[in-house]
Amino acid sequence: MKQIGIGLAGFGTVGMGVFRHLSRNRNLLSQRLGFELWVRRIAVLDPNKSRSVDTSAQPVTGNWEDLIVDPGVQIIVELMGGIEEPLRLITRAIEAGKTVVTGNKALLAKHGKELFDLATAKQVPIFFEAAVAGGIPIIKAVRESFIGNHIKSVHGIINGTTNYILTRMTEAGLDYAHALGEAQAQGYAESDPTLDVNGWDAAHKAIILASLAYGTWICPSKVFVEGIEKVTARDIGFAKMLGYRIKLLGIIKADDDGSRSIEVRVHPTLIPEKHVLASVNGVFNALCVNGDVVGETLFYGRGAGQDPTASAVIADLAEAAHALDSKRRDFGFMPHGLYGDCKPLDEILCQYYLRIPVDDKPGVLAQVAGVLGALNIGISSMIQPESDGQSAELILMLHDATHAQVREAIARITALPSVEGAPTLLRVEHFTP
Repeated sequence: MKQIGIGLAGFGTVGMGVFRHLSRNRNLLSQRLGFELWVRRIAVLDPNKSRSVDTSAQPVTGNWEDLIVDPGVQIIVELMGGIEEPLRLITRAIEAGKTVVTGNKALLAKHGKELFDLATAKQVPIFFEAAVAGGIPIIKAVRESFIGNHIKSVHGIINGTTNYILTRMTEAGLDYAHALGEAQAQGYAESDPTLDVNGWDAAHKAIILASLAYGTWICPSKVFVEGIEKVTARDIGFAKMLGYRIKLLGIIKADDDGSRSIEVRVHPTLIPEKHVLASVNGVFNALCVNGDVVGETLFYGRGAGQDPTASAVIADLAEAAHALDSKRRDFGFMPHGLYGDCKPLDEILCQYYLRIPVDDKPGVLAQVAGVLGALNIGISSMIQPESDGQSAELILMLHDATHAQVREAIARITALPSVEGAPTLLRVEHFTP
């Protein structure tokens, strides 16, 4: 049977999972594909390190350049992590005519345009299903299944670490620090969880999805990103009282106003408790994709981990192997000019949750309402918990307003003598069709 040679760069958790499952399911894959996927060579940082899988049949090297120059390697799988070194590897692989498979979301979010421009010029495809949502085949769906749709919106819970933390804060009443510590103890959060909790892991994935959906590569500097570090157990409790759950949500939308401008943002979001995304808990991911032809669709599954991510990489390997014998016009990203640029944050219209610490005295609500009214911001509902006689909190749900309006309102409200500290502002999403 014909063999397709694979060069595997990176042999951490996911790399070992890919190797293990390729070996374990070799017969299944061969029968389904009509050829054999064979790992010919592995590049690692330390070739002498002891590992839990047997690689004695494959040469292991400390230099990824060996994968490039090996004529028997037709597909390069990049699972190294980081940005600069993988960028050099993938660039060299494409220049050498080697098909590339990668799961590197940060690399694609930052350098996607230049890599896909090079891939198109060299007519060498890049496959990257594993870069977004692990084992959920969302890249393939957006690129192929929804090819006849204008994508109206994508709403995604696309970071399992933050979803686990917020789930534990919601279900067990934990504060953020304790929920994070539990996630680290369970192995769901890294010892340095910064990229997860500050929202940028999810933002990298949102940038890739938005770029595919709208045919123009999104610049990371134009994406609004806010993490979960400032979400408190009090906010989660008040959200529950109001009929919402708080999730870190990636939101991608196209305006249907003729301008076709795009919203791409990631932030903690109040979701109505009856919406399906509100019930996605633990480390699971889910995405709602709304197309003008298909309507609303839901994708759900594990978004990270060795096995789900390895499954996505192997699926890409199978497609990459078929592509070796097929002439293509799409080398990973097809640009087009049907949509405009990212909408500036100040122009984005949204509903809001606002919690304000105030003095417990008459007239405070009127002062706050006066500021909001002067800026043409309506109040849809309000909670004022019982106070201790000295300080109190106002919890307001605000009607649609632009970020510029709300930003100015926060500045004016904070300056009021009766306001005791910085207000807490969270966004609300209602998923209008």
